[in-house]
Amino acid sequence: MHYAQQEYSVRLQWGLPAVQHLSAQAAHCVIVDVLSFGTSVDIACGNGAEVLPYRYKTTGAADFASEQQAILAAERSHHQPSLSPASLCGLKAGSRLVLPSQNGAALSLISESANTVAACLRNAAAVADYLEAMGGDVLLVAAGELDADGRLRFAYEDFIGAGAIIQRLRRGKSPEALAAEAAFELARHDLERQLQFTASGAELAARGFQDDIVLAAQLNISACVPVLDDGAFRAGRELAAA
Repeated sequence: MHYAQQEYSVRLQWGLPAVQHLSAQAAHCVIVDVLSFGTSVDIACGNGAEVLPYRYKTTGAADFASEQQAILAAERSHHQPSLSPASLCGLKAGSRLVLPSQNGAALSLISESANTVAACLRNAAAVADYLEAMGGDVLLVAAGELDADGRLRFAYEDFIGAGAIIQRLRRGKSPEALAAEAAFELARHDLERQLQFTASGAELAARGFQDDIVLAAQLNISACVPVLDDGAFRAGRELAAA
């Protein structure tokens, strides 16, 4: 399995196949979904909320949220908690949010790593510092985008989001990881514009969610490290502080 990049401590792969086949072999599995699951989780957990990932457009979400005494996020909305990061800025500490997503949530739920983390540009430095403190090998999974027929396609924003973490890690990096690091270094001084003109960013802007792009493009402003534990992402504040 040469694609597994097992000879390197820092590895980068894409989407569902990577999590299915490779997450169990890594001490840490980092799900990078910049637009928008990772950014939404960072904002919600940074506010002291818990995020319960849920499979996108599957039945039972409302019942699950009720059982968990949680809010069920809408797909994307300006007016209620949803997959829109901007809609979560006012989420209160102690809230529980069921967050369906076809990429980030689905990947988080199938991860078999002992430690699964949600990441984006906002918390890239905090996540990297946490990984350095914890030790062990790292699989970064760029979530990518899914077409209408379910085929995975490249998502530039997730590539540079992974690169923002990789560039702070001081371990052996696969060529794929080094490529993401180089892409981030080229983009880091123009992130909002870079995200604006990605396929995903252009779609969000056309739908009136420009604020989500602005939030997602903010680099290293969050100390939150959302760690998946018993089905919910919670801020590992003491770990991030370390």
